Amino acid sequence: MQMEPRRQKVLPVKRLARKFTGSDIAARTRRGTLWAALDFGGNQMLRLASNLLLTRLLFPEAFGLMAIVQVFLTGLQMFSDAGVQSAIIQNRRGDDPAFLDTAWSVQILRGALLWGITFLVAGPVARLYDAPLLAEMLPWMGLSLFLHGFTPTAVHSANRHLQLGRLTLISLGTFSLQILAACLLAWYLQSVWALVIAANLRVVAGLAAHWRLLPDARNRFRIEREALGSLFHFGKYIFLSTAAGFIVAQSDRAILGLHVSMAELGIYNIGFFMATMPRNFASSLQTKIIFPLYRLQPLDESPANRARIFRARRLLAVAMVTTALLLSAFGPLLVNLLYDARYAAAGPMITLFSLSLVPLITLTTTGPMLLAMGDSRRVLISQVLTAVLQTGFLILGIHSFGIAGAILAPGLACLLAAPLRMAYARRYRAWDPLQDFGITSLGLLAALATCAWHREAILALLP
Repeated sequence: MQMEPRRQKVLPVKRLARKFTGSDIAARTRRGTLWAALDFGGNQMLRLASNLLLTRLLFPEAFGLMAIVQVFLTGLQMFSDAGVQSAIIQNRRGDDPAFLDTAWSVQILRGALLWGITFLVAGPVARLYDAPLLAEMLPWMGLSLFLHGFTPTAVHSANRHLQLGRLTLISLGTFSLQILAACLLAWYLQSVWALVIAANLRVVAGLAAHWRLLPDARNRFRIEREALGSLFHFGKYIFLSTAAGFIVAQSDRAILGLHVSMAELGIYNIGFFMATMPRNFASSLQTKIIFPLYRLQPLDESPANRARIFRARRLLAVAMVTTALLLSAFGPLLVNLLYDARYAAAGPMITLFSLSLVPLITLTTTGPMLLAMGDSRRVLISQVLTAVLQTGFLILGIHSFGIAGAILAPGLACLLAAPLRMAYARRYRAWDPLQDFGITSLGLLAALATCAWHREAILALLP
């Protein structure tokens, strides 16, 4: 009697490893998610470490000044965004050298224009915030915008194909270099200029690493008429929607800086950084993983595609809302442990932020979906509505409730703009009521509970 060959047992570790190997979409998605998580988590840990060191080497006003500089640099970038990265990921010619070279040439011209604008706005911004040092800082930080324009399109191509390994290592390596440089320069100079020099050094190091280490980093200056037309057609609404996006993402610090001291703004910036980590991670995965998935696995192709994308969005929402709630509950304790007494007010700010962060995490999945469908016009409309609502809430909120009003305004604007986003999602059969209603409601109730727990510290934020 012939014995059957014994089947070899596959170890759990090998079985798990197989899920991350191969070139199919599922394996690339899993690898991409891991790399994106490592990139974001590593950057946030490095940023936290740098904050802990730099808050002891510098003064709160330095972080307030850098917050204003970053607001205006981000504004310049967003007000001139041509949607190059999104176009490369979404466009059918996203791997065509002529298309990529044209996109790269547009980046360079845009970077040069932005650097020139920083010289023009530096003086007025310094007078607006009564901070003369801003007149010198803005042009030097604007240099980073010009240099960043030379980033090879191979960076965007890697995102298009969910090949994020080298990008992650370069990002973590250059950020580590920036932190080391900033700490050494802060110790030596005892000046906010340490942060400016270190930021430019990171951009230079990133350029060198991208050109040297990424495959197919071979751009040359070229303008192809058809590619330029395609970029303009896709980017015309992106340009306006990112201008509105600037208001959504940065207006709190821009408006708050007119009503509080630079030291208070610096403390707010510390609280903002710690509180918004879950929201930023959700946005990072939406951009790097879920946005390309809409192209690779179209929603209207099969119910299975829709189910997979809905499941990915829900898992991301639940994980990030849970993280935001944990930060809300223990934020004051973390701030007291990690920072000195000058930054204690950042603790209750983290708690209060949870009320805004829950809707910002759960109700903002429509934008990447619309971009993947090439519907940048509806992205613009939803962003403009959110920007108008948020600006109104910020002006009224800061006037009536000070810093607490600035914290709550983005969440209120997101909630009021949600019905429009839901209508757009239903148009493409991408609306998920379980996430929009269920997860949002539970998250808000839990956030209210943590705020009630820390109510005395939160009330102290009121003017």
